Amino acid sequence: MNPAERSYRRLSRDMLAQRVAADIPEGWHVNLGIGLPTHVADHIAPGREVILQSENGILGFGRKPPEGKADPWIVNAGKENVTLVPGASLFDHADSFAMIRGGHLDLCILGAYEVAENGDVANWTTEHNDRVPAVGGAMDLAAGARRLWIMTSHTTRDGRPKLVRRCSYPLTALRAVKRIYTDLAVIDVTHVGFVAIDRVAGLSRDILQELTGAPLKFA
Repeated sequence: MNPAERSYRRLSRDMLAQRVAADIPEGWHVNLGIGLPTHVADHIAPGREVILQSENGILGFGRKPPEGKADPWIVNAGKENVTLVPGASLFDHADSFAMIRGGHLDLCILGAYEVAENGDVANWTTEHNDRVPAVGGAMDLAAGARRLWIMTSHTTRDGRPKLVRRCSYPLTALRAVKRIYTDLAVIDVTHVGFVAIDRVAGLSRDILQELTGAPLKFA
């Protein structure tokens, strides 16, 4: 371990999801993207009204079911079993994307491979050829939701920054990201670039900047 890393600890997946869940305002309608963002559903405090939408056709789902209690027909967009909250509704893809494209979602939370300092996001492929899958619903969500937050690790497994000046991977959306939650920091995307508004205990500004591929300002 790098000596500079001994003074801080990265957030675990669940700790990051808990951090994001706590910041979602009461009453918002929120889409959780496939992968890391789906864990947010497990950390919304009981009694809070956050209405979760899944692009495959659910409005009003909750945390994962207890072991052995899953309904195999109730899944999120990542094919993970979820529970329904009282008042939940089920519908087809056409109605789901009418909600998304019609601007009815207060927030979408997606994962990402890269986020640029101007808010561009690349989250669907790291390839530049015709063999990769389609972008899916991420493009609609990034463009249609009123706000887009990103949940991701701050760096790749080999230590390369995911927060960069310009994305090198195929883009999902232009200038769409408003806030980024990583395992090291919370960073707003503003007209002056990345602004760090929070960071894990023990992490200095200098080390966070070293791990970021674009200039940081600090709130």
